[in-house]
Amino acid sequence: MSYPQLLTPGEKLADAKKLLSLPRIVVICGSTRFMTEMNEADLRETKVGRIVVKPAFDMKSPHELWSDPVEAEALKVRLGDLHRAKIRLADEVLVVGGYIGDSTRAEIAYARSLGKPVRFTHPEVDPFEAPRRSDGSAHQRVGG
Repeated sequence: MSYPQLLTPGEKLADAKKLLSLPRIVVICGSTRFMTEMNEADLRETKVGRIVVKPAFDMKSPHELWSDPVEAEALKVRLGDLHRAKIRLADEVLVVGGYIGDSTRAEIAYARSLGKPVRFTHPEVDPFEAPRRSDGSAHQRVGG
């Protein structure tokens, strides 16, 4: 006797998005130093009909909500969890900016581990691709 395969949560989400006729969802990732560029990417992605989710604010800018260092650290953890949820929700990731730090690198790795396509506004900063020579051929990447 064979049993039907149960759908994974990701497959159920994909089916629900299709049933709801939702447009493609893109999550913007990158250093919050690029908030202006993130807002521009949001505008461009929205213009072509995509739903956009992105970081809402930059915790490096002073604000009363994160003025207490202990509360700020707890908020940072919650925001990291929230951003990973945005990545799970999204159909694809758009990495904005010409710099990839540790947090963004981890987000890219997480998205790729889920099978999400990842695009870059600056493809040359993809930390998982071999750097290119001026003639277009790939340099051999040593280490990670």
